[in-house]
Amino acid sequence: MAAQSNPLIDDSFVDFLLYSVLDAESLCELEAYQQHSKETFDLYLDSLRRFARQDLLPTYKPMDEEPPVFRDGRIHTHPALPRLFEQMVELGVLTASRPESVGGQQMPMLVNTLSSAYLMAANLSAYGFIGLTRGAAHLIEAFGTDEVKERFMTKMYEGEWTGTMALTEPQAGSSLGEIATSATPTDDGHYLIKGSKIFISGADHSITENVVNLALARIDGAPDGTKGISLFAVPRLREEGGSLVSNDVAVAGMIHKIGWKGLPSLAIEFGDEGDCHGWLVGEPNQGLRHMFQMMNAARISVGVNAAATASAAYHESLAYALERKQGRKLGTQGGEQVSIIEHADVRRMLLRQKAIVEGSLALLGTVSRYSDISEHGTSEEARERAGLLLNLLTPVAKTFPAERGFEANALALQIHGGYGYTSEYLPEAYLRDQKLNTLHEGTNAIHSMDLLGRQVMSKGGAPLRALAEEMGSTIARAREAGCDPELCTALEEAVATVASTTVELGQRGMAGDAEGMLGHSWDYLDMFATLVIGWQWLNMAAVARAEPVSEERKRATEAATQYWIRTEIPRISHLANLCRTNEDSYINAKAEWF
Repeated sequence: MAAQSNPLIDDSFVDFLLYSVLDAESLCELEAYQQHSKETFDLYLDSLRRFARQDLLPTYKPMDEEPPVFRDGRIHTHPALPRLFEQMVELGVLTASRPESVGGQQMPMLVNTLSSAYLMAANLSAYGFIGLTRGAAHLIEAFGTDEVKERFMTKMYEGEWTGTMALTEPQAGSSLGEIATSATPTDDGHYLIKGSKIFISGADHSITENVVNLALARIDGAPDGTKGISLFAVPRLREEGGSLVSNDVAVAGMIHKIGWKGLPSLAIEFGDEGDCHGWLVGEPNQGLRHMFQMMNAARISVGVNAAATASAAYHESLAYALERKQGRKLGTQGGEQVSIIEHADVRRMLLRQKAIVEGSLALLGTVSRYSDISEHGTSEEARERAGLLLNLLTPVAKTFPAERGFEANALALQIHGGYGYTSEYLPEAYLRDQKLNTLHEGTNAIHSMDLLGRQVMSKGGAPLRALAEEMGSTIARAREAGCDPELCTALEEAVATVASTTVELGQRGMAGDAEGMLGHSWDYLDMFATLVIGWQWLNMAAVARAEPVSEERKRATEAATQYWIRTEIPRISHLANLCRTNEDSYINAKAEWF
């Protein structure tokens, strides 16, 4: 097996993306990041690369083969996790992007995103405890009172306790307005929480002594639906008299998943004995708004997980294709067998994986940079424009790496042939892991409706106009750099097709025809994402021609750009036609027909 030599992600590509394409050094001119430089970025990036390859990767397969055990009411996770979690805390992973005021390094999200991808590629379950804890602590940082921050956030950011997001309930699923968990006020400043949660990752484990669940619940007498939901910090153990005691939070069962084996997914019960204390985070009845303020980061994180998993599988299959000898070149007879990379169809599968993986990483880097500018840009206009683009592209940054990443993982397995579906090789495990990313942080279908029904239509279409301007600038730069004119024209025509299709669908929505607008939202997202990845590749091709990069980098970038634009961009016309005609095979299908 080639696992131990797997680079996980191509370092030279990340450096090219970070510094040549996305100009991370220019972020150091912003006041928030003036303490940083290329040197500090590289130090952090290099430390995570080493840790991912030397420490995390060797633990991936053992954790996949030895999942957590539910015994005596507690979850017992893999024995390597406490050490790995502590090492990641010491490396600063938990607070890298957080402000210095809470003990963070205030690293740009762009740098943090691409650095964290190595950890996710090496062992996404181990990294998951870090990501969940940071997200939960960030909510408390943003909305908690000083007392709540002192009680929970400090210990979470220091790595003493971990955190979770406890949203989903058995009867509610993605319909958060149906949440039934209750919160009863007391005279002591806390609430009594009672209810059930399901699919809660990391809600119990044997890594740290305590877990803080950021849970949605409904205060007694609150309005029905989403308007009556509040956010609470609900620890597994609570502090009383200087020690930790049970907080009436119980594990009801463990979900047995196809992937992410090292990170337990649990059903938990709050308040079976009537003594579960929760502390309000933010304003009453504003819990969902508080949660969604943090959703961009969470959704981008799922996209990074997906791209990282696809990247690890891609490099696994590349190593196999270089080593495995089978068959002979077309047109030859006799002689020695050749490495399978000499076969055109294997190179097709490798190039498709590369286009998906590196196109995804480029998109995730781009949206992360928009996030940095939206928060810390030098002018209100710059911050607003970056915010528009961030919100518009976030559904794509979550869904494209997950959906197409699954395809890339399947190609990696295919390249391994019969060995691909055996557990002795890693592609089958990566394929299992990848599928979960299409479900995490909202299913892909939910994001398609968000993109078409909300994002592209917001503020009179301003986000779409801003994106068209960005793409127009890229096309002009690519032409000036000497990129293939046919590729530039193909992308330009695709921009126009997507824009006109969007306008037509938007007009239907404004006329009250919701089904006519959203009936093909999945096809719309597919069309939109295909265009966005084409834009990313043409941008990288233009940079590769204009910047002093190696001939290998230039040729590789041009090959992937040509592949994507010539094989995928033509699909946009077909998808646009499906959206415009509202092809009704499944729209009019009756339940009994199935």
